[in-house]
Amino acid sequence: MLPQYKHIKDIDEEVYDALQKEHERQNYKINLIASENYTSKAVLEAQGCIMTNKYAEGYPGKRYYGGCENVDIAERLAIERCKRLFGAEHANVQPHSGSAANMAVYFTVLKPRDTILSMDVTHGGHLSHSSPVNFSGKLYNVVTYGVSRKDEMIDHDEVLGIARKAKPKLIVVGASAYPRIIDFKRFHEIADDVGAYLMADIAHIAGMVTAGVHPSPVPHADFVTTTTHKTLRGARGGIVMCREEFARDVDRAVFPGMQGGPLMHVIAAKAVCLKEALTPEFKAYQEQIVKNAKALADVLIENRLRLVSGGTDNHLMLVNLRELGITGKDAEAYLSECGIILNKNTIPFEELGPFVTSGIRIGTPSVTTRGMKENEMRLIGSLIARGVQNMGDANVRDKILSEIGALCEKFPVP
Repeated sequence: MLPQYKHIKDIDEEVYDALQKEHERQNYKINLIASENYTSKAVLEAQGCIMTNKYAEGYPGKRYYGGCENVDIAERLAIERCKRLFGAEHANVQPHSGSAANMAVYFTVLKPRDTILSMDVTHGGHLSHSSPVNFSGKLYNVVTYGVSRKDEMIDHDEVLGIARKAKPKLIVVGASAYPRIIDFKRFHEIADDVGAYLMADIAHIAGMVTAGVHPSPVPHADFVTTTTHKTLRGARGGIVMCREEFARDVDRAVFPGMQGGPLMHVIAAKAVCLKEALTPEFKAYQEQIVKNAKALADVLIENRLRLVSGGTDNHLMLVNLRELGITGKDAEAYLSECGIILNKNTIPFEELGPFVTSGIRIGTPSVTTRGMKENEMRLIGSLIARGVQNMGDANVRDKILSEIGALCEKFPVP
């Protein structure tokens, strides 16, 4: 029995059974999904704490309910730690997700049908930046930029040309599947050229930004949004940072503009993860994430797999599977049977669509959290290559599964 779930077991066997199976899945498979991580036990405790019982519409010192003196402490801690960590002038820690954080910025400076310039989803952008099936694409006129065919990296001169033609009110920079350093200073110059606001979504790279292993957008962007559950290794949720001149409008956009009561237990957990991120150990951890990604990318290349843009500068990489004649959907399914969890992903100039895809996305935050380093990345990379080059082979699957099982035993989830 899982002792932390003993009360659930007494009340709801079905949910307990799902939790038991999820515990086994997370512990005995290798997680390479770039947007996932394992929190610390302190974050888990905070997210399940008694602050879930408290309703606290408003902000610290200005609540619509009594009895908020203690949740005010937690929220103030989260705000101050965030500002210190990123060097931000203002922070709002109430958004329930990264998409909600982005929505708050849009509500702050845009009106319906205003123009946004953002990265195309199929080139690595995020759903909440430009997708026609998302609120961003439904409420606003979205114009997109992508990567060049030549090197599969952002061509800033091309972005400038698109911006001058589209005249956006807001330029969004940031991605969920772009393996290279993002030049926030250059995007600031483009935004200035066309008189646009600049928003940087660093949900994927926030941890690396805090550690100085990726440039920070804070000196260059009017708004910075992030999640707290990816490389920051915290509770699931979002944060908006901005220049002081936008502070009041951002806060009003979050509450009462788009949310009611904040999730105070989650905010407490955000405060805990932000304190953890201020430590020297966290900086070393972020550096190891990048080292692991480079080691893993190198092995995949050595095994004749084609990486989008030829490699990685951050925590993730994209594998182009076209030359192997397999789809991302099939690779994801087969590798899962091998004990390797990753996700199918569109690649630049995609031909198959988001439910099939021509690629897979691989990230190193979770395996780094488990204590794995370059040697383990070389093993994992060779196993991925063996898997995608022998799709459907049961003997290969069983051998990979055995090696993954041994690796998981050696590096348990903390």
